[in-house]
Amino acid sequence: MEDVVLALQNTLGKKGMSSEDIDRLAEYLMSFFGFTDEVIDNKLTSEDRDVFYMLEEEGFLTTTQEEVHLKKGKLWRIHYWILKKDQILRLARREEEKSKSKDECSAVYEDISDDVWNSRGQCDDGEAD
Repeated sequence: MEDVVLALQNTLGKKGMSSEDIDRLAEYLMSFFGFTDEVIDNKLTSEDRDVFYMLEEEGFLTTTQEEVHLKKGKLWRIHYWILKKDQILRLARREEEKSKSKDECSAVYEDISDDVWNSRGQCDDGEAD
């Protein structure tokens, strides 16, 4: 659940969705999936399906279908929504990785001694000596 919230914050939160709405959306989404990674489309209302399509556009869900031949010769298609766990984890970790990368870049400057910094002369016109 925590990863879903983080992933939603890193996507929809950046587009203006409030933290409260993100928490509700995460709970809503997980109420369908629980401990499984797929949901049959027949369970969804049209409003649910609209939300799922939006989440599909953001990379949280994908769809698949299965075809079953009935005894009467008809073809029955069953549609499923699949939770993209790997993508959700990537989205959840995205901000952490950016922050970590910035910290690593900043650390380079911390390792430079004061002597090196002081050896860089300064001129009033902005050019180095």
